[in-house]
Amino acid sequence: MDELDAAVAEHRHALQQVEDTRLKLHEQILKALARGVIQAELVRRTGYTRERLRQLAREADEKSAH
Repeated sequence: MDELDAAVAEHRHALQQVEDTRLKLHEQILKALARGVIQAELVRRTGYTRERLRQLAREADEKSAH
């Protein structure tokens, strides 16, 4: 494996780690919403907008409905 192949492999691994942590964050956000944590608190702590929080909640509702 040359340096380019190594860099590509490292990049793919990093992208997978980002996706894994993003999913973990979304799971924790949904749990917090279910516990009654207010959106303003989640906006402050995550940097997400209220609209993004609503999108996550809607997506989760749609998945659970199927």
